Amino acid sequence: MSPDDRDQLAAEFALGALSGPELAQARALAASDPRFRAEIARWSGRLSPLLEEVASVEPPAALWSGIERSLTGPAASGANVIQLRRRVGLWRGIAGGAMALAASLALVLVTRPPPAAPPAIAPVTVEAPAPMVAMLDDDAHDMKLVASWNPAQRRLMVAAASDIRPGPDHAHELWMIPADGKPRSLGTMPGPKMRATLDLPMASQLREGVTLALSVEPIGGSPTGLPTGPVVASGKLERA
Repeated sequence: MSPDDRDQLAAEFALGALSGPELAQARALAASDPRFRAEIARWSGRLSPLLEEVASVEPPAALWSGIERSLTGPAASGANVIQLRRRVGLWRGIAGGAMALAASLALVLVTRPPPAAPPAIAPVTVEAPAPMVAMLDDDAHDMKLVASWNPAQRRLMVAAASDIRPGPDHAHELWMIPADGKPRSLGTMPGPKMRATLDLPMASQLREGVTLALSVEPIGGSPTGLPTGPVVASGKLERA
């Protein structure tokens, strides 16, 4: 078998256009010859897009009978008849494959169930964190303050019950002491009242049970980042 004959046989096999001895020959080659199987695969890849694009068209009945009469006429040689019959089979396979594909697609579209509606998603209600308060006092220093913490707005307010000015050479500094025990400065109090909006890292540590403390420091606050003077009032944050 010539290379052209092998190639055409592989194409017709990929289309399903063979029958009888030619089909048996193609099956035997496909079972024993890896190169022939590769040719079948190559033709299948070539023809698949073609079958998807070809519209379903019914050829006129007289067309095939006219071709067959020309193949069996006295002027047709044996070799030409075989080649032409193969080409007729090839194009019949293309047309038949396209029609079958179109029918299958139509059946799928008709029988496919409608897409399921997406499940309803219940709205998520996010509860705002509760405000907290702390009562800062110390009997030894007669110091009383009230701290109010609003986690949603990250707003801290501290108010003293009386004038708490420490003197001309000192300042009061407010500290947060979380669970790790390391004080973090919240700033100095310029007078009996203090308002501050904390950044997110600091605000995330200001939780229920955290201690707030007030210490006496040099003007401008502690130079070490930790309390250096006496703690004159302290208290824990609790839910308001």
